[in-house]
Amino acid sequence: MNRGVLYVIACGSPAAGDVGQLVTLAQRAGWDVCVVVTPDGRKFVDVPALSVLTGHPVRTLYKNPGDPDVLPSPDAIIVAPATVNTVNKWACGIADTLALGLVVEGQCKGLPIVAMPYTNEVMGAHPAFRESLDRLRGWGITVLFGDDFPLHPPGTGEQHRDTFPWGQALEALHSRVDADSPGTP
Repeated sequence: MNRGVLYVIACGSPAAGDVGQLVTLAQRAGWDVCVVVTPDGRKFVDVPALSVLTGHPVRTLYKNPGDPDVLPSPDAIIVAPATVNTVNKWACGIADTLALGLVVEGQCKGLPIVAMPYTNEVMGAHPAFRESLDRLRGWGITVLFGDDFPLHPPGTGEQHRDTFPWGQALEALHSRVDADSPGTP
């Protein structure tokens, strides 16, 4: 089954080092996956391995005006791991990185988008972050965060990255896509 093109956007978090798990799950489910990473996210991922895995270049920066697009247009987006920085900027409409520009644009195009933050218990408790999550949810973004996603102490993100529930992001996207499909009860 060909589901279309999925952009996986990974932010600067230790969990980003395992984004290939999400890519593999999505490919098995029929998605053509493209990976975009924030500038800080690039520090955590194996760019050459992801390029081989997806068959697409891993993008971080905006292209030059007039240059052709090297990735096909997305049909859906998963932002995982989403950092506090990315979530807060997104909720304010800031598009100062390619990753943010894609989610801001994708949201306005009505694409199905799932965001799954990965942060520590201190950053996750900040009122601005919580308000940003509520704002994104209010705009129709599927946000996976809360009681089902235990937070870790500051400085221990690397130790907890194996608990990041990649499959839940894909399940949430499929639920969203299926609900939005014509003819779905």
